[in-house]
Amino acid sequence: MQHQFHIYNSLTKKTELFKPVNPPHVGMYVCGPTVYSEPHLGHVRMAVTYDVLFRYLNHIGYKVRYVRNITDVGHLEGDLADGEEDKIEKKARIEQLEPMEVVQKYKYAFQHVMEILNVLPPSIEPLASGHIIEQQLMIKKILDNGYAYVTNGSVYFDIEKYHRKYHYGKLSGRKIEDLLVNTRDLDRQDEKRYPLDFALWKKAGPTHLMKWPSEWSEGFPGWHLECSVMGTKYLGETFDIHGGGMDLLFPHHECEIAQAVAANGKEPVRYWMHNNMITIEGQKMARSLNNFITFNEFFTGTHVKLTRAYKPMTVRFFVLQAHYRSTLDFSDEALQAAEKGLARMMKGIQILQGLKPSGKSTTSAKELVRNCYKAMNDDLNYPVAISHLFDGIRLINSVNDGKETISEEDLRELKKLYREIVFDVLGLKDEKQDSEKERLLASELVEMLLEFRNEARLRKDFAAADKIREKLQQLGIRIDDTKDGTHWEML
Repeated sequence: MQHQFHIYNSLTKKTELFKPVNPPHVGMYVCGPTVYSEPHLGHVRMAVTYDVLFRYLNHIGYKVRYVRNITDVGHLEGDLADGEEDKIEKKARIEQLEPMEVVQKYKYAFQHVMEILNVLPPSIEPLASGHIIEQQLMIKKILDNGYAYVTNGSVYFDIEKYHRKYHYGKLSGRKIEDLLVNTRDLDRQDEKRYPLDFALWKKAGPTHLMKWPSEWSEGFPGWHLECSVMGTKYLGETFDIHGGGMDLLFPHHECEIAQAVAANGKEPVRYWMHNNMITIEGQKMARSLNNFITFNEFFTGTHVKLTRAYKPMTVRFFVLQAHYRSTLDFSDEALQAAEKGLARMMKGIQILQGLKPSGKSTTSAKELVRNCYKAMNDDLNYPVAISHLFDGIRLINSVNDGKETISEEDLRELKKLYREIVFDVLGLKDEKQDSEKERLLASELVEMLLEFRNEARLRKDFAAADKIREKLQQLGIRIDDTKDGTHWEML
């Protein structure tokens, strides 16, 4: 099947045919989390969106290098807040830890959530702190090209000079004049030539913990610079796709473009993609508003807006209910609907596996396949693809009930479609089947241990037999020795 994949480009504000720089290779960079807190639903939407993109591009024949960074230094409180506190250092002080202990703790928490959500790991997951030398080299290039200046040991990007030759604001559509009016008075503004100038390198204060030597000062890199450097290092000076949340469009991604153009004289990215936000009762989900939901709260059902716990695939399926560029409004009712929808999908797929050809097809499976791929090729429109997959579930149930017939060829097409789109591309799993497999495995392991115990008893090695019994009891398994043999049950 020939795939004409189209992407909405935030830079041109148009849906465009995807043409990689170096086909069949695709370079894709996504802004990952700043690891200073537990992963929440906003992280999940970003990760699932670009996971589906990664999976789909691979599925239609591209060879994708997917880079998703971890920000572990330089992300200050507030987007333009040059004088405010580093988020990780602030958390380190609160928890009385070293900053890198905070990074390690929440990096693994994020990666664990990604794993249980069946989000594939990226090809490369670089840490910002691991690329300090490269960041200093890019700063030197920007300084040499005349688009930055040094003040009191800090290096600032010269927005006014850059804007005279290039266009600062072309991604976000913001005008310099409007930005100036809205610029806040911040610490160290007097160091800047222009209020909108942002830091490439910050001189560290005496109490600042995360700092590195440089020719300008002992300090740390600016947040915007980190992504420019890591994207360029692993994907080249111009690569195919840069993704992230819509909240990063300005100033983060706008500044990334300015830095890359100032350093290398060329546009860094061909297609900019931005997933929209999750709202709760119409209000943006944000840590600052204290209305976010962590992933652990979904598991335990402990959040005030949840009536019970939910499984990872229910959360993933919920995220897939809205197109990535649309807002997704959270509610407990929406989660329950997603849970029911996913169960219906998985039950239909189980029925499909047992179907046999029953004659000439009443409905063409090929049309269903075309519709699904047409939706996916239209800017990754997975909600429409899912609606077509539910049309297929109705067909599967109808064939199973004897109301419609299906040919061997169409049955093969259907099985291939659901295997590839539902599992390979959308990344869903049948948790009920997985749970059953785990239950069977646990049962077999208990039986094996009881065999070892019985052998120990026959050898009159009662110490070993008692040890096995005690261990099983600790795991919540009761053993009864009867004349008919040994029986067990979960307590």
